[in-house]
Amino acid sequence: MELASYSDYAVRLVNTEEPARGTDTLTSVDTVRSLFGPSSQAARRATDADVTRFRSVRSRLRAVFTAADAGEATLAVDMLNSLLLEFPVSPQISGHDFLDDEGRPRWHLHLAEHPSNATAGYAATAAMGLAFHLTEYGVDRLGLCQAAPCRNAYLDTSTNRSRRYCSDRCATRANVAAYRARKRLESERSAATGRSADTSQEATARGPR
Repeated sequence: MELASYSDYAVRLVNTEEPARGTDTLTSVDTVRSLFGPSSQAARRATDADVTRFRSVRSRLRAVFTAADAGEATLAVDMLNSLLLEFPVSPQISGHDFLDDEGRPRWHLHLAEHPSNATAGYAATAAMGLAFHLTEYGVDRLGLCQAAPCRNAYLDTSTNRSRRYCSDRCATRANVAAYRARKRLESERSAATGRSADTSQEATARGPR
């Protein structure tokens, strides 16, 4: 597995909450377990206590995305480094998941955590994955959706660094809103021009006093 792909852990956790909408789906241990994915052994360690701990890590990860989205690269890196120090991992070579056509292991790197609880393990993986993504693609590739009030986190992997929305749905919604705003502006300008023309015609009709 490409190590940068672990950054999806960070995105999944951050997007369990939409502050502007006042929604939060991180409310139970089942939600915590679902974030690990269906085949994760680590999810079995989750307990009710991890709900609060996950929310704390989520706030810190969102702060990284917020700083990156605002162009505050050094702040984003400092906050991510703080998470890396608190939740360390050990890269290890593994071949137990993938076999080639001849039945031999396809050796690859994965992140081995040695956590005291499920939150520590998830946070370690999310922080390390985000660190690999950041150093591979740049701080400006960490963003927050521009389709207000969404503000979901996303990772920009586009070739021209053009991504601005977390999903096609939000992109469509933003484009429709922008189109309607342009049409309203055109209508207001047209109405103002018409009123100005009417006033001018009235003045001409009255003639000089």
